[in-house]
Amino acid sequence: MAALIAENFRFLSLFFKSKDVMIFNGLVALGTVGSQELFSVVAFHCPCAPARNYLYGLTAIGVPALVLFLISIILNNQTWNLVTECQYRRAKNFSAAPIFLLLSSIVGRAAVAPVTWSVISLLRGEAYVCALSEFVDPTSLSSGDKEFPVPNASQILAKFPCKECPDHLLVFREEVSRRLKYESQLFGWLLIGTVAILVFLTKCLKHYCSPLSYRQESYWARYRANEDQLFQHTAEVHARVLAANNVRRFFGFVALNKEDEELVAKFPVESTQPRPQWNAITGVYLYRENMGLPLYSRLHKWAQGLGGKATAPDMEMALLPPSGQCLTPTTPAQSAWGK
Repeated sequence: MAALIAENFRFLSLFFKSKDVMIFNGLVALGTVGSQELFSVVAFHCPCAPARNYLYGLTAIGVPALVLFLISIILNNQTWNLVTECQYRRAKNFSAAPIFLLLSSIVGRAAVAPVTWSVISLLRGEAYVCALSEFVDPTSLSSGDKEFPVPNASQILAKFPCKECPDHLLVFREEVSRRLKYESQLFGWLLIGTVAILVFLTKCLKHYCSPLSYRQESYWARYRANEDQLFQHTAEVHARVLAANNVRRFFGFVALNKEDEELVAKFPVESTQPRPQWNAITGVYLYRENMGLPLYSRLHKWAQGLGGKATAPDMEMALLPPSGQCLTPTTPAQSAWGK
């Protein structure tokens, strides 16, 4: 039983590790849903005044979505890899396909939170009703033998989201709210469908233009995840041991706990890597092969003794196809693929 539980746990851990992007996007979406619900309850208060409702309603939908998009762009490491690539190598030989895939990856991940915010706002309908209530055509409102009073119609309609209206107009308020919520939810579902189609088409284009098999791309993703995890952990240990050695040189001793003492004794760090090595392993990586053997990252390329070529901009992107073409290797020993 214990072995079965351990095997199932291992399977689940491998599954979630291979689906880390999907899980991360799901958590971001759930967090956005919770934030939107909290905002609607605590912070959303329609002014119920002509010319103000429209600005407030659209701002409540658009501005938080824009802020979430910018924050997601900032927190994405690929953004800064692209900036580094443009700074050090100018990326002058980038073809259209790698640029499209890189920007799609950055924008696609950054769009999860703002799209979720916009969809939930539209499905709830409160901000949409607040924004457009005053623009409802009063002549289109009728209830039996009752007609909506046309004079001062915009002022009366603007107060409907706050449930401020005479008793004889309650039936019109319900009709306006129902009509606008219908439109809002329709736009929300259309947005969901549009995003789903775009994601599907992007995934199809990515795999169609890739020179790699699905299994090799899966392996590449696992390698990059493991390399990044190990690099970050090793960098943290290296920086801590180096800092401890420098503090010891300054004071003559360093106050360490037991775990840090073991790290300092186990890893004798005396120096840091020079800047050219850091530049060689930093930036956007395009899949390459050397003599038929794959190079899965800049660090992998550097470890194979090919990192020196990374400083030459003309050599770095030489294997990319002409702009606008799918990325298919011209020879078994040379190929390029933007990730």
